[in-house]
Amino acid sequence: MDTLFSDALHEAGLRVTKPRLSVLHELTEHPHSTADDVRRGVTARLGRVSTQAIYDVLHALTEKGILRRIEPAGSVPLYEVSNHDNHHHLVCRGCATVIDIDCAVGYAPCLTPSDDHGFVLDEAEVTFWGYCPDCQAERA
Repeated sequence: MDTLFSDALHEAGLRVTKPRLSVLHELTEHPHSTADDVRRGVTARLGRVSTQAIYDVLHALTEKGILRRIEPAGSVPLYEVSNHDNHHHLVCRGCATVIDIDCAVGYAPCLTPSDDHGFVLDEAEVTFWGYCPDCQAERA
């Protein structure tokens, strides 16, 4: 896995560092994590790492397209490793669980707006909201 991550960092023009690799490992194991969740996981892996260092890594990796940042309404930003598949998300209104789902229909950007206003579209971000089975049972 380190080789895959190292290659992705090199291709993006970024140096391979332990904090960057640790962030990628953490988000591979725990997708849809907050920056604070990532910080805790990286700290457990590496020892002391500053919060600012984690934010810097998340920003750099997101800017280069290695990570994807999602922001469901009412939530702090969540991060996941980008696999460039233009997948979407299900979010539970009860427990805030986030689950990846395949593209709504067809190839990226998956959805066609009624008017693209001249934009060349390459991605659609769709969030489906509802209640997971556990929260449905609690509501019954």
